[in-house]
Amino acid sequence: MKKERIVYSGAPVRFDVFLAGSVEGFSRPYARRVIEGGYASVNGSPRKPGYVLSDGDVVEIAPPGAGEEQRGFEDLVLYEDGALLALAKPAGLAVHPNSPQWEASPAAALIGEPTLVSMLFSARPALAGAGLERLGLVHRLDRDTSGLMLVAKTPEAQEALKGGFRERLMEKTYIGAVAGVPPKAGVIDEPIGRASGYKKIKVWEYGREALTEYVLREKGRHCALLEIHPRTGRTNQIRIHLAHIGHPIVGDKLYGGPPAARMLLHSLSLLFAHPSTGKPTLLEAPLPPDFKSAWKAFKIK
Repeated sequence: MKKERIVYSGAPVRFDVFLAGSVEGFSRPYARRVIEGGYASVNGSPRKPGYVLSDGDVVEIAPPGAGEEQRGFEDLVLYEDGALLALAKPAGLAVHPNSPQWEASPAAALIGEPTLVSMLFSARPALAGAGLERLGLVHRLDRDTSGLMLVAKTPEAQEALKGGFRERLMEKTYIGAVAGVPPKAGVIDEPIGRASGYKKIKVWEYGREALTEYVLREKGRHCALLEIHPRTGRTNQIRIHLAHIGHPIVGDKLYGGPPAARMLLHSLSLLFAHPSTGKPTLLEAPLPPDFKSAWKAFKIK
């Protein structure tokens, strides 16, 4: 959105209420964030959301632009067609803002730290008007996990991809480094949930079904590199399951992994039926340099 200048005329009204009612795409919570972020002013001065406008006040609105967020996005694109995008999310980049406001007003993602959603909104603005939920997201990765993510470009593709994840038709492969050396292959079949009184999700007898399989790929001195196949899609499933068997992911602060330059968990590939053609499609995000260097340094400790 370009900078806009409005001369207010009418009865006294709150600044945030005026913006929400006057600017297309502005909800009241988003209007507040725009004001608090310094992107809107009255008579050339910053004001609080509750400031009361008077007849003749000059309101200027200049929400954050897309240029900064767009830089670097194309480097993340692994594959794109008319139905979907495949992106390589870096470790440390959140998928979306914590506030759910961006779901109603995607431009709200531009306020605050960069996220995959803010970059997507900047680089592919047409998605905001394509009738998609959550700007086309069909799954997510933890902030500190790198790797492959799919984004739908049409409502039909979004429904098909969401259904594939929901029905466990997506064959997911991750690469993860763990503390210690587990058996050459294993299956972890333990329910996961958030027990009463606990802040974090964990293995819990009353949780939801969760199944993870792994194969040993490489040994380090006191660690191992695994190929991991989560057969269900619970939050933090891989991290929880491997910590549960005494082999937490290296760099995983939340679940007791040993310190490292980054969390060594990477979404490597997805095998699925293409939402347009139905043909089996394999997409892969190669291990990034920061993963390789962190593993190389850690495995000889």
